[in-house]
Amino acid sequence: MASDLKAHKIGWIGAGGRMGYAMAERLAKAGADVAVWNRTRAKAEPLTKSGCSIVETPAALAGRDIVFVTVAASHDLEEVTLGAGGVLGANQQPKILIDSSTVSEEASAKVRAAAKKRGVEMLAAPVSGNAKVVKAGKLSFVVSGPRAAYDTALPYLDAMGKGASYVGEGELARLVKICHNVFLGVVIQSLTEVTVLAEKGGVPRHAFLEFLNNSVMGSTFSRYKSPALVNLDFAPTFTPVLLKKDLDLGLDAAEKTGASMPVTALARELVQSLIARGHVDDDFATLILQQADASGLKLVSENKQVDDGLH
Repeated sequence: MASDLKAHKIGWIGAGGRMGYAMAERLAKAGADVAVWNRTRAKAEPLTKSGCSIVETPAALAGRDIVFVTVAASHDLEEVTLGAGGVLGANQQPKILIDSSTVSEEASAKVRAAAKKRGVEMLAAPVSGNAKVVKAGKLSFVVSGPRAAYDTALPYLDAMGKGASYVGEGELARLVKICHNVFLGVVIQSLTEVTVLAEKGGVPRHAFLEFLNNSVMGSTFSRYKSPALVNLDFAPTFTPVLLKKDLDLGLDAAEKTGASMPVTALARELVQSLIARGHVDDDFATLILQQADASGLKLVSENKQVDDGLH
């Protein structure tokens, strides 16, 4: 696999965030030639230990064959591609631009159109997972765009996780990812509700979640969130602010398509309430604290070793 990954030079925009860092690191360790840029250079500096080189602007990556982008929001995607010093504004152009951010279809389509004018194929390739999932090799991609570009990029996507799902042309992957993250918000709220209900009835959280994870209702998600819920460890993997952004995108898509999403609308309000309580930088699993408070329950860490299913 390592020799196959030398076929193309890889660029990475946004390599200092939790996801971008972990993905670029895994790709470099797999044998790819990776150069990275991050707005705060110091956050990306440790990647040099994995073999990555660092550049000073996104435009400096334009000579790379394939450039990945992992940024926080739609306006960030437009800035690093079309803005001053953006990768699509240089004299050279990458062959393929792959955006793995969760952004709006409108922003993605705008960048895609600009890329096409410059002869650059663009893939929308949002992901399912967090930095821990990346390190465990269980990251998955949903991809849309030109099929030939997808076939070229597939070895690099496979090197970062357990595979990719191609869903068609254009921005279809954006909608799939938004649906995925909407489900994430609904599931974590429901999971905290039933966990608090079980504890209110006298069942220890670790015992309830152990049963749930071994049942037909268990999932990769419920298992890797269990340590946070049992031990109240809310080191961030995905913040309530980011979750709210995705719930808003989902509700916006529902309004445009005429889809009814009453449960999502309620989940969005509960996440907004969590943010109003000051949980902006914690993990979104802090929803269990809000649920416990609403239920008259004071939570304490159970200090248990809990399998997250990622090792």
